[in-house]
Formats: sequence, C-alpha cells, structure tokens
Amino acid sequence: MNVVAEFRAFLRAALVTPVERYHTESDAAFRRRRVVAAVTLVIGAVILAFALRIEPGDPRFYGATFALAGVWAGGAFLSGPLHLGRAHTRGGSGSSRAVVQSLALGVMLLALFMVGALVVARIPVLREPVQELLDHARVGSLPLVALITVVNGIAEELYFRGALYAAVGRRHAVAVTTVVYALVTAAAGIPLLVLAAALVGLVVAFQRRVTGGILGPIVTHLTWSLGMLFLLPPVLDALS
Repeated sequence: MNVVAEFRAFLRAALVTPVERYHTESDAAFRRRRVVAAVTLVIGAVILAFALRIEPGDPRFYGATFALAGVWAGGAFLSGPLHLGRAHTRGGSGSSRAVVQSLALGVMLLALFMVGALVVARIPVLREPVQELLDHARVGSLPLVALITVVNGIAEELYFRGALYAAVGRRHAVAVTTVVYALVTAAAGIPLLVLAAALVGLVVAFQRRVTGGILGPIVTHLTWSLGMLFLLPPVLDALS
C-alpha cells in the first residue's frame, strides 16, 4: 500500500467509518441529559468569558479555570453515562481503545497549526491577541498552566463530546457540538481561537461519531493543546 492510500485508509478508519456499538437510553434519561447539558453550557460559557479576560499573572485566573473544568466535568457526569469508545484496529479485523489513532490526529493538527503560525507571526493584528493569551504561561507558572490545560482539555471533552454530543442526538451531533464549541470559545474575543476551536472541534466530533466515546477526543485534544502551549510561543517569538 502506498503512502497516499495508507493515509486515506487511516482517515477513513479514524474519522469516517463508525465502530459498531449499542449505546441506548430511555426517553426520560435523554430529556434529563438535555436539561443538564443546557444548564451546564450557560454556566460554563459565563465562567469562560470571565476567566479569559483576567490579566496574565493574576492568581484569579487559576481559580477561574479550575472552576470552569469543574463545571464542564460535573455537568458531564450528572447528565448520564459516558463511554470511552473504541477505534478500528490497523488490520480492520477488530477494535481497540482509541489511543494510537488519536495521538496521530493530534500531531497532525499540531503540525497544521504550526504552519499557520508562520503566517500569524507576521501579521500583528492576528499575532497580538494570541500573544496576550499565551502571556498566562509566560508571566504566570508554566507548570500550573500546563496542568490547567490538561484538566480543562479533559473536562471540555467530557462535556462537549460526551454529554452535549449525546444530548443533541445522532443526526446533527457533529455539526451542533462543533458550532456550540466555537461559539462558546468566541467569549474570549480572539478570532483565531474561535477558528482553532472550530477546526479541532470538528475533528474530535468526527472521532466521537466513529468511536462512540470520549477517549479518542480527549487524547487528540491534549496532544494538540499541550503541543500548542509549549511550541507556539517560541515559534511566534522567533518569527515576529
């Protein structure tokens, strides 16, 4: 199999062809999940808007972002059962936990964004809002910001690709969760962050559709977000 065919087969297995599973719930449970998901979304969006407007170095940022993670995760678990999901194996004869494919997707997304950074670094109107967001890591504690990145990445996937995805229903879940994720991120007031949320959200939503669970989206999200945290600042600084 040549490289192009191999790549197409990978994308088809990771993002297109669903793994068979049997996840069902009663109408009452589905209605309850929708109510909990809606309330969680409103509270989470308000806290996110507040957290991302806190000045770098202000200790309130850490408390606000951990509180945000608590809201996303708490709402997700209160909404109903969450599933880890399974991915296609390389040979196509079975399934396994969605780890290796998800790591690969996360690295691909990271590489794509690093290429985009080459453009962003040379355009002040795009670069400066991103630099201000990254100042939380520069001015504050980088290890603590990295921990926040991990905790919030997991919590976001528990909610957006776990609770909210299940609450929307199968037919439009990919589109709805991607749009909602981007709109919630718009509270930060950073256009490029909204674009990033839309692209990453779309990829992990397709993963959720294929695997039927949250493990794949979590692995992809963390691979991308931690890579951005550590690689984007030096790239922007070097090219600015």
